[in-house]
Amino acid sequence: MVDRALILRKLEMLQEYINDLKSAKDINWEVYQHDLRARRFVERTLHLCLEEIMDIAQHIISDEGLRTPQSYRDIFVVLAENEIIPKRDLDLFKQMSSFRNILVHHYEKIDDAIVYGIFKRHLKDMEYFKELILVFLKRRKDEKT
Repeated sequence: MVDRALILRKLEMLQEYINDLKSAKDINWEVYQHDLRARRFVERTLHLCLEEIMDIAQHIISDEGLRTPQSYRDIFVVLAENEIIPKRDLDLFKQMSSFRNILVHHYEKIDDAIVYGIFKRHLKDMEYFKELILVFLKRRKDEKT
């Protein structure tokens, strides 16, 4: 059974991180390129968002007794297989996982333009994940009653 309170706390943290990024309106491309602190703030806060997403997904998988994912990307395959996220959005969420790995492990030089683009145009994708999880939690709650 899903630990609803834990998931809701993690969703709240995710939204806080997203709000932090949204409130950083002073970070434009020029600032991002030349201000190391701004770059680190964006990278680290995006990383925290992605860690919350992965952690939420892993808790659901564990609590629901779903198959064990073979990789971070596979986490989202498991969620899609169990209709927690739509299969049509699987690539979007797999890309989040890949981006997280680049941020964490620096497998390759981080492309500032990609990070900045995610910061400015893709926070809504993280909020979309949050909404999908809230729908899942509601569905689980309704099934109990």
